[in-house]
Amino acid sequence: MTIVHKAGKIDNNSDGLSRGELANTPDNPAYVPLEAESQIPIEGIKITDIGTEFFEEFRESYKQDKNCHVLTSLLDKDWKDTSLVTSLDEVWKNSYSEGRFHLFDGIIYHRTKHSCKTENLKKVKDCAWWPSWRKETIEYCHTCDRCQKANRSTGKKFGLMIHIKEPKSPWEVAHMDWVTALPQSGDKSYNSCLVIVDRYSRTPIFLPCHEDDTAMDTALLLWSRVISHTGLFENIISDRDSKFTSALLTNLHRLFGTKLSFSTAYHPQTDGLEEKMIQTLKDLTRIFCAFGLEFKDSDGFTHDWCTLIPALELAYKISVHSSTSQTPAMLEKGWNPRLPADTLRKDLIDIHPTASSFNIILDKVKNHAKKSINDAFDYAKQKWDKSHKVPDFKVGDLVLVSTFNFNNIRGPKKLKDSYVGPFVIFSLHETNAVQLELSGELENKHPTFPVSLIKPYQPADIEFFSFKQPNSLNCTTSGTE
Repeated sequence: MTIVHKAGKIDNNSDGLSRGELANTPDNPAYVPLEAESQIPIEGIKITDIGTEFFEEFRESYKQDKNCHVLTSLLDKDWKDTSLVTSLDEVWKNSYSEGRFHLFDGIIYHRTKHSCKTENLKKVKDCAWWPSWRKETIEYCHTCDRCQKANRSTGKKFGLMIHIKEPKSPWEVAHMDWVTALPQSGDKSYNSCLVIVDRYSRTPIFLPCHEDDTAMDTALLLWSRVISHTGLFENIISDRDSKFTSALLTNLHRLFGTKLSFSTAYHPQTDGLEEKMIQTLKDLTRIFCAFGLEFKDSDGFTHDWCTLIPALELAYKISVHSSTSQTPAMLEKGWNPRLPADTLRKDLIDIHPTASSFNIILDKVKNHAKKSINDAFDYAKQKWDKSHKVPDFKVGDLVLVSTFNFNNIRGPKKLKDSYVGPFVIFSLHETNAVQLELSGELENKHPTFPVSLIKPYQPADIEFFSFKQPNSLNCTTSGTE
């Protein structure tokens, strides 16, 4: 087979790739003259040998200088030996500590923007190394004052559920609280309601009152409407309302032998039974007063909350409680009140227990209610303890306080620090509350806080981070709580 090239009439000019390279000569239009290389003639070479005396002088100077002697003597020791830093002069110590501080400060503040310790370890590893660098980097991250105050606490909160000692008879322990900001109702324009709940039977008492009632008005209301029905209480659980903490009621209950148990600030779970009862009262009142105060039926009656309180109280007494599996009226008195609906059921046989069997029935009901309360607490404790842990605080520890309940800190609410402090623990209240030594703008606040609102503060080691001083209390309040 023979291949014969037949020239065409298109693209007669060859492309650049097919052209041969032209020599860099004056005949080439693209000629570039070469620079003349300057040649320096070598006139002579002299080789000088440094004698041993020169090196001996250097060795002697190492021994005469204190810092150099320490450095050379430590080269043969283990790299974990910390005597290097402690044996240097103060000037060298300050330089060593300051250099390490600026290294951390530059990486954490300017490069990683207060990120996690893993990111900081990567950045430090890329630019420096020294003995125990990893441990000190992690410690620097954990003791960062800015991060401890700004970051929210994650994981389990402190404080396990503690069982309040259950009473053995009705109205031995009572819960008290107020429902305020209600619309005016009744002939005396009531705008508040005092709620009292028996912890044993869960029997409620709803008393309309006024929001501006004094401690004397509250004492007279309790004496005329409650004590005559229930007798004196052994223990009253309530929040820190000014009426309860007044000198009048405090001395009055002390005279009667009644113990006042106040809940910790910002911890409504202590008075959870009362809070749940108030929520139920609001729900029932909201349902039956849906039309407002202007609605009147054909007879001219107004469906306001004050006229509904007795009916709501009776309805709750004959309803089976989820904790006791019994009605509050049955646990309090041993029988359920008769209702209008009971008179319509005349076809049923009315069975009245004898006096001997009545005590047996009542004991069985109380034992069943006690078991149901314990089972309900065990179930709630199991759920609560899954997301909480045992606190290990001691007197004298430094802690930070959550600002979740502080509405008087100036500045944008979304950008305020999650915690303020640090503060010193002054005393411990059982295991779920601590008393702090507040300072600055927080001196007027109640010093006792639940452990769920505090977290440990990790101060920087002054020996290693002498230039890293903790910031003082940096919150500014507006003067109102």
